[in-house]
Amino acid sequence: MLNVYLLRHGETAWNADGNRYCGRTDLKLTEKGVSQALQAGGSLKGIVFDAAYSSPLKRAYDTAVMAGGGMEVHTDARLIELDFGAWEGKTKEEFISENEALWASWNSSPETTRAGGTGETAAEVVRRVDDFYRDLLKSRTSGNVLVVGHNGINRLYLSFKLGMPLSHYRRFFLDNARVSWFTLDTAGEIVLKCLNGTL
Repeated sequence: MLNVYLLRHGETAWNADGNRYCGRTDLKLTEKGVSQALQAGGSLKGIVFDAAYSSPLKRAYDTAVMAGGGMEVHTDARLIELDFGAWEGKTKEEFISENEALWASWNSSPETTRAGGTGETAAEVVRRVDDFYRDLLKSRTSGNVLVVGHNGINRLYLSFKLGMPLSHYRRFFLDNARVSWFTLDTAGEIVLKCLNGTL
């Protein structure tokens, strides 16, 4: 049984500024974000990790290094945040006022609607993230791994694995640098042990 300790990265300036949508923009952590990542590391200090993985974006990689106690972190492009298209850098209130119908379409059918009109669909995100975990299970079927990703991809993946409609992904709330813990068996079946916690 593989134990996956999944984190969202620590706070960025856009998180702090009205929660601006930050997909591929490569922002660094704020001072608070650094503190959050170190606190996550404190929460995880009793766990011996066999490997650590993160999105290639700085906010995720730096969180993984700090939360993992300085262990080597392998980056994987499949863990990068959702491409938000025209929503990038805007608050939800800003882009809804520009195109309310697009937001409604995303909320009802994210698996086929492109985020921000030109970004990714939820189905595309789930395929690439699930591909990462399938490959991970080929290389290790037991032990403990740390994975640091992003709010959008983490929630979509958990929704998919738990058999929920992808349109329900926003029913999960994931704080910056909080820990979710799940197991994966050799068939890829998931058991969610902790959501958005501190262990």
